[in-house]
Amino acid sequence: MNFKNITKPVAGKTIIAAGLLFIALFCFMAGSGNNPVQKSPVPADINLVKSHLEALTQTPEFRNHKNIGQLDAVADYIKQNFSKYGDSTVFQDYSVDGKIYKNVITSFGTENKKRIIIGAHYDVCGDQKGADDNATGVTALLELARMLKDQKLNYRIDLVAYTLEEPPYFRTENMGSYIHAQYLKDHNIDVYGMASVEMIGYFKDEKDSQGYPLGILSWIYGNKGDFITLVKKFSAGNFVNNFSTQFKASHQIKTETFTAPKFVKGIDFSDHLNYWNFGYSALMITDTSFFRNKNYHQTTDTLETLDLLKMTKVIDAIFLSLTHLK
Repeated sequence: MNFKNITKPVAGKTIIAAGLLFIALFCFMAGSGNNPVQKSPVPADINLVKSHLEALTQTPEFRNHKNIGQLDAVADYIKQNFSKYGDSTVFQDYSVDGKIYKNVITSFGTENKKRIIIGAHYDVCGDQKGADDNATGVTALLELARMLKDQKLNYRIDLVAYTLEEPPYFRTENMGSYIHAQYLKDHNIDVYGMASVEMIGYFKDEKDSQGYPLGILSWIYGNKGDFITLVKKFSAGNFVNNFSTQFKASHQIKTETFTAPKFVKGIDFSDHLNYWNFGYSALMITDTSFFRNKNYHQTTDTLETLDLLKMTKVIDAIFLSLTHLK
């Protein structure tokens, strides 16, 4: 994930700050209230979550763009697990500088025409394990595959594990998510929307454990890193609005929404940006990256730093959102 410099250092920063504060306050008030927690018919399994995280982070080599063999081994692991549950599972191969990289795709509810994309990248930045960034997102896909099997769905759901999200390929046409989004557009596939699962395992209850690009936002969201965030732009589209409503209605975990104009730097710093570029309704589900997790892109981003119980609640919320969408 690449989520920094969220605001532009220009004279209009005060206006942007005031606007974001208003948006945050509106979203906070709209999401308030005490409602019962929805019960998932197939809850996320914390033991399986831990097992997948171990498999993804305890590899012989780091899963970065230089280690093609390791990326292929991870892609094989994902495909093997997807294949147990999906209606169909395939590699989407593509070439960069003469080397072959792979997205891994599995599908559910293939009898439906309109589809939803839930995606996460499996590569890391440099020589580190990338437990939160982004083994957590890929693990969510692996658990969702198990949970979605045999569910009655109103949409086709494609779970997509991408490669090459991280530098030096971020914000280029070599990103796996760009390749996938372009394929959808080129083939006129009917896409309802997309959600990028980007760092969902780091939570802290201590005071001052949550930072913000603008300090004023702590007035609304508080200073504890105990929530998950749905990041979206203005005019987000029907899918994002409906998915966000269902996610919050599940009451699995404390959830906040951050909405900002597309030009505000940072809100597009993950794979959802490529779906925006092709005109699709898309959002990011995140623990806010380095605004909370100081292990971001460091060798200290390890399994031991994660809150697996809260992470399973995020996965449950995604599952319930997908199965309740009309």
